[in-house]
Amino acid sequence: MNFENLLAPRTGNIKASAIRELLSVAKRPGMISLGGGYPAPESFPVDILNELTAKVLDKYGSKALQYDATEGFMPLREALTIYLQKKNIRVSAENILITSGSQGFLDAIGKVLISKGDRVAVEAPTYLGALQAFNAYEAEYIRMDTDGKGLIPESLEETLQSGNIKFIYLVPTFQNPTGKTIPMERREKIAEIIRTHDALLVEDDPYGDLRFRGTPVPPIKTLAPENVIYTSTLSKVFAPGLRIGFFIAPEDIVKWMVRVKQGVDLHTSTFNQALAAEYLSAGYLDKQMPKIINIYQPRQKVMLHALDKYFPDSFNWSKPDGGMFIWAEGPEGVDMEDIFFKAVERNVVYVPGKFFFTKKGEGIETLRLNYSNADEEKIEKAIKILSEVIKGEIRRS
Repeated sequence: MNFENLLAPRTGNIKASAIRELLSVAKRPGMISLGGGYPAPESFPVDILNELTAKVLDKYGSKALQYDATEGFMPLREALTIYLQKKNIRVSAENILITSGSQGFLDAIGKVLISKGDRVAVEAPTYLGALQAFNAYEAEYIRMDTDGKGLIPESLEETLQSGNIKFIYLVPTFQNPTGKTIPMERREKIAEIIRTHDALLVEDDPYGDLRFRGTPVPPIKTLAPENVIYTSTLSKVFAPGLRIGFFIAPEDIVKWMVRVKQGVDLHTSTFNQALAAEYLSAGYLDKQMPKIINIYQPRQKVMLHALDKYFPDSFNWSKPDGGMFIWAEGPEGVDMEDIFFKAVERNVVYVPGKFFFTKKGEGIETLRLNYSNADEEKIEKAIKILSEVIKGEIRRS
């Protein structure tokens, strides 16, 4: 049977993740991966899961194993209200909806808002997972300029003045892929701009809790609450395999998001939500966060030191105060995708930066480095090897 004839035309826009394809080699024995954005397995609270599970079954019994509301398990939504207050987001439990990871939210918001040809404004570079989610709905991307402080407000203003922008998508804090954080003064300008244009901003905040240094900056949601859909996840502070994401949106959008989710999965795993509810409400997260920071901070420090020590002077890189990524840029003409395959031959992988751009040909000389999923010794070794490969390629060019 020829199944190709049965496929919907939109499947032409649904591509396999270039990053996942490239990083499949990371499973080879001896390979050091600085590629995927995986949390460290050591950061998972494995030691308390038996205790958590027992508490969930004792507290909720069969309710934790039953179908539940599409909007989410109410004890988790209530626990999230307290969690969000620490970010200066004050919202009732009824206004928080649970998704299967933040990726579940991205697909749902695309399904609800994007029609073929609709213009979505994104940073250059931006999160690849969002592009994958929106591609299925045939979005057209309008790139916005960034610098060392993230999105440039003037570029946002210019983009909105061009008209017909369906929504803006941003990762303002410890951005994937660059690790950059938009500072407070820019957030205030961005908030003012979207209020003036009555524009909708989707604020994706999966990394905000992973701060090693400096003062936290409030989400843009706190500065323009009526114009921002805020989404986050517990994947980086609990366990990604549990697939717990959540969002806050205007009521008129929420009702459609609920209908969409009913058609996809009815609801996110009740048992996993119950685990997350207990993890938050019983104070386990507060105890776990210092452990997570104590894993990631020294790894980032080693990577930054190794970059200073080994990388060519013609490269520069971000120095974020937290998160999971460092973004490096080489001189014009250096193709980091070509160098990727040379690095693989020496058992090191990373992500070429070109995949995070919507404009073809942009970002050829860039790369994303992840430090959360390799120990300090491997990070030092990998950066040394990668620098040798890069220097060798530059000499040959």
